[in-house]
Amino acid sequence: MIVGIVKEPEEESRVAMLPEAVKTLKSWNVEVMVETGAGKKAFADDALYQESGAEIVDRSTLLQKVDIVCGIQALSIAEIRSMGPKSVLMGQFNALYNPELTHFLIHESRTAFSMELVPRTTRAQSMDVLSSMATVVGYKAVLMAANLLPRFFPMFMTAAGTITPSRVLILGAGVAGLQAIATAKRLGATVFAFDVRQAAKEEVMSLGAKFVEVEGATDDKSAGGYAVEQNEDFIHRQKEAIHEQATKADVVITTAQIPGKKAPLLIEERTVLAMKPGAVVIDLAASSGGNCALTQADQTVSINGVSIVGVGNLAAQLPQDASKMYGKNYLNFLKLIIKEGQMNLNFEDDIVSGTCVCHEGKPVNSRITQMINN
Repeated sequence: MIVGIVKEPEEESRVAMLPEAVKTLKSWNVEVMVETGAGKKAFADDALYQESGAEIVDRSTLLQKVDIVCGIQALSIAEIRSMGPKSVLMGQFNALYNPELTHFLIHESRTAFSMELVPRTTRAQSMDVLSSMATVVGYKAVLMAANLLPRFFPMFMTAAGTITPSRVLILGAGVAGLQAIATAKRLGATVFAFDVRQAAKEEVMSLGAKFVEVEGATDDKSAGGYAVEQNEDFIHRQKEAIHEQATKADVVITTAQIPGKKAPLLIEERTVLAMKPGAVVIDLAASSGGNCALTQADQTVSINGVSIVGVGNLAAQLPQDASKMYGKNYLNFLKLIIKEGQMNLNFEDDIVSGTCVCHEGKPVNSRITQMINN
């Protein structure tokens, strides 16, 4: 059996697995092929993969010969057609929001696993690429804000007087939000955080931040840790509370997203116009519409002296550790479907079935099936 690691598109600096993962696969009696230059941007050159036991090949050879193709970004339709008919495709394809690709995989009788579909359960935590990458993004967002902010994060007592600490507001206390809180606190800021989930309050306070509480939120424990849509009365009170906090903040980092829907609008235009000149907004939900009314995806704009950053693929800015984490998630998942050096797809396993877009052209994940039927 052969596992292949492909080189990502030009704009992506991560790689699905680093050389250390190759050693693990080899210990499972699995052969590994790596596309030439796949790990270069993550500071893993071809020689390191070869030392770990991988064979370095061109893209065409890899796609035709391997049993499992491992990547991050989706391959093109032409490349998928060039793969062996029984080979398995793995990556992070956003299958629920990329119907063209999903329909193609089904029409071509392919078997594909999309890693963002990994169930958000305790057993699957070690395979959850969304949580891993959210950790990277939350950390990096704070560093980006610190670079843009025209003042210090921590308090300084100097001969020239005392510099008060910056005030940071984190909207959404999921994995990315909690990492942002921890990083901002380490940098010495005063941190406030908001989340509609009451369960987040204890986690926020344990990191030393102050929880901004708005009563009356709908909290769906079955939503896998994500926020859920709220009623109009709560949304109005939420916006007023956020407006009050944001206008006092030096930095606002927004992380709120609802799977399958446009990101909730948390920062209105009036709020931006009332914020301090020099303040910074880092919108981590930019790709799904943005939490800020004035966010522009993949761009930084200045409105009335406030910098608004519409973050794109922020995880790619820390390619070495992001790739390390991604690869570990991959290995933990591959352990479920590789037994004694051979592929063994057990769809009775909820993680295997939950992550599978389709098997030999038949939809497997229940949400994919619903999407196809609609």
